[in-house]
This record gives sequence, structure tokens and C-alpha cells, in this order.
Amino acid sequence: MEEITKHYLISGRVQGVGFRAFTERAAKALNVRGWVRNLQDGRVEALAQGTEEMLRQFAMQLREGPRHGQVDSLVVTDPGDVKIHLEFEVRKDGVEPWTK
Repeated sequence: MEEITKHYLISGRVQGVGFRAFTERAAKALNVRGWVRNLQDGRVEALAQGTEEMLRQFAMQLREGPRHGQVDSLVVTDPGDVKIHLEFEVRKDGVEPWTK
């Protein structure tokens, strides 16, 4: 199966509620590779790679979020041809969203 990559920006009550740990658990359960981090502006950002079905399920879980969080917006974009050769990880906070 062909793998694709998606970039996610999640807004709402997504910091201080365990969103990154929730995202990491969801990704590992689905065998999705990539990373997640907090952004300085209060959003959470993730880059993930897997099959189309894996990423569809991943996005569904991101929309749900952890029990104490509240997702107001999930923006999913296609970053183009990006290869991720690592397991899913939580990265250090960022100032600006990732760009290729």
C-alpha cells in the first residue's frame, strides 16, 4: 500500500490537556510515523505518514482529542513528498508551523 504524508494544525483547548501524549498513543496504535508538538500560539501541530486509511483514522482521533481537551479546528494539508523514517515522537515546542 502506498504511504502518504499529512500535516495537521489543531486549534482549541489543546495545550495543557495531554493532547500531545494522546496524539502519540493514537499514532502508535495505528502504526503511523511522524511527530507532534505544541506551537507558541496555542495550537498543536503534527506531521504524520501512513496509508490513506491509517491517516483517515488518525485524523478522526485528532478531531476527538483527549477527554479534557476541545478541538475547535483541524486543518489538514498535503506537504508534498516528505519521507519520515522514524517512529512517532513528541517534539520540542515550536514558534512557527513547520514548512517543507
